[in-house]
Amino acid sequence: MKKIAILTQPLHDNYGGLLQAYALKETLKFLGHSPLVVNRHGAGAHPFRRKLSKLKSTLLNRPVTPNQYLSDRERAVISEKTIGFRAQYIPELSKLITSQRGMNSLLTQNIDAYVVGSDQCWRPRYSPCISNYFLDFAKESKGIKRIAYAVSFGTAEWEFNDADTLECKNLLKLFDAISVREDDGVALVQNHLDRADAVHVLDPTMLLQTSAYDRITTEQKVPDSSGNLKVYVLDKNKEKEEFIRQAASRLQLETFEVMPERRVQQEKVTDANVELFKYPCPSQWLKGFQDAQFVITDSFHGTVFSILYNKPFIALGNERRGMSRFTSLLKMFGLQDRLVLDLKAGGATELLEQSVDWQQVNEILSREREKAMNFLKDNLEP
Repeated sequence: MKKIAILTQPLHDNYGGLLQAYALKETLKFLGHSPLVVNRHGAGAHPFRRKLSKLKSTLLNRPVTPNQYLSDRERAVISEKTIGFRAQYIPELSKLITSQRGMNSLLTQNIDAYVVGSDQCWRPRYSPCISNYFLDFAKESKGIKRIAYAVSFGTAEWEFNDADTLECKNLLKLFDAISVREDDGVALVQNHLDRADAVHVLDPTMLLQTSAYDRITTEQKVPDSSGNLKVYVLDKNKEKEEFIRQAASRLQLETFEVMPERRVQQEKVTDANVELFKYPCPSQWLKGFQDAQFVITDSFHGTVFSILYNKPFIALGNERRGMSRFTSLLKMFGLQDRLVLDLKAGGATELLEQSVDWQQVNEILSREREKAMNFLKDNLEP
């Protein structure tokens, strides 16, 4: 049994981010290891640093976005249910780390292997310190395993600056094995980081059977969803909302969402309205896929769970969040036609009644799951 540190994206209120961390650590436990999920956040996550930053902005009269400095109480209310989920289902989470010094402290914890992944760990704009995700703090460590599992760049474009490219290229030479979540990632690793051995594998959430997620909803005694057409759209606009209305009418289904009533990006949080910004529990989000007869989403993990639960779906292309993730996932399962890039171009309505060959999808999933499990088993062995 190895003690394995998982280094992933900061775990906030993102359902996909939470569930991929849960799935990867559960998989490592199934393989007989002892996982530790590194709770790495940017410096701004530390309460003292947040207060100091707010004070500086006030003194210097800097412009501040409406919810840039939420109070500790507001944060606690908004994230109450996702924090509770983390505590119950990811108890292997380390103490909060917001600095290089904190990362260096991992070196004293007798860790046998580091697994970087999944999610967009290799996207500089999303990671607190990109070199950490190439294990810079452990570059002098001997006798440890360094593995990248289903790491994502989030895009087909190279977003590293020259200095980061050089540093990360040298750090990646120390890795024992590399796997990426998108097929474009294989080329990015080869062309920019000089490793020709990267392989394309499943997102960690797809390593688990749906029964694992069903156990969560059963344990949590999650109530039935309020409808049967699940809408999980992160970036709404009038065009998408009109299509959703048309889809519900044509399918004769009732739409429902598992999202806060209001979003911090769109409206000021106050003591009086903070409850309206609270995220539902991830278990309720999972229940939505169990109950849905159809799913409309512009989310990568919304698409993933539609596939896992064999629910007919339409994936609305989300350029801002990275199209490579969608195209790679759907191509793997032969479902490219479920991706709609432009609602104005037409064709989306026909997809509502177009069936999916779930037998073929599940056969592909079974093969890819075996491939991914073998990647982990083979590379974590002594």
